[in-house]
Amino acid sequence: MPKTSARLLSMLSLLQARRDWPGALLAERLDISPRTVRRDVDRLRELGYPIATIKGPDGGYRLDAGSELPPLLFDDDQAVALAVALQIATTSGAGIEEAAMRALHTVRQVMPSRLRRRIDTLRVTAVESPASRADPRVDGDVLLALGAAVHAREILRFDYAGAFPPRRVEPHHLVTWHGRWYLVAWDLDRADWRTFRADRISPRTPAGPRFTPRELPAPDVATFVASRFRGSSESGEWSCRGEVVLDLPAATVSHYVRDGVVEELGPDRCRLVLGSWSWAGLAASIGRFDADIEVVGPPELREAFAVLARRYAKAAGTR
Repeated sequence: MPKTSARLLSMLSLLQARRDWPGALLAERLDISPRTVRRDVDRLRELGYPIATIKGPDGGYRLDAGSELPPLLFDDDQAVALAVALQIATTSGAGIEEAAMRALHTVRQVMPSRLRRRIDTLRVTAVESPASRADPRVDGDVLLALGAAVHAREILRFDYAGAFPPRRVEPHHLVTWHGRWYLVAWDLDRADWRTFRADRISPRTPAGPRFTPRELPAPDVATFVASRFRGSSESGEWSCRGEVVLDLPAATVSHYVRDGVVEELGPDRCRLVLGSWSWAGLAASIGRFDADIEVVGPPELREAFAVLARRYAKAAGTR
């Protein structure tokens, strides 16, 4: 029979891995008697773990959530994953950077030396663009309030920076997009779907009545958010999409295209299908490739190139 401390850790690990454990099965897995199982359960309860007894013919045990956070048990992979997640959380923009750093320090302190060495060699640096670093951080309490309203399906009232009067919405999803937090909601006063930046929201209390969630005008929230930022109301596609042929290798173009389609036409020639929020924006995006361009279509893209050509020619002649 293993020592009591090792046995308790093994029992705790089993209780965390499965919701309900029959007493006989727990005794069999730990190779101990049912009486020892009962004693070890009592010891874990004294340490602060809320273990409930399941009534019934078989009897058993369940690890419930408690009012306080007792010591947790992680295997090696979970401990490393937690440390990496905490490092990334320091740049999440969720207003939890300091708490994440403190939590990472606490986790590292109690890690065995073999894991501490793995963590120390895995330093994660999340690099943000200058524009995103200038954005104000979202207060953690605001995120909690928004998340609670989404979960409870309660009408939310809030002040929105730069707008008046206060907004009344049915909150549906709290999402992140390119490092920023957004609330996806049905605006009751405007009778339309909206996305609100969380860093501009100041929730009002109390919350309003409960509501029955509406269906998003998209297959899922990811498609909906992408469509809003791409200028489309119902799909995740760009509102402007065109096709060109570039005198560049497909491998070179593919390296700089995230959501376009690149087809190889030869060693130094490829077809590119790309989208943007406007025709001028699409033409400018394609123009960044230092190569000759043949427009396949549509006509709106060809006209956008003509407009930019006139602008650039005028700019080039400016003294």
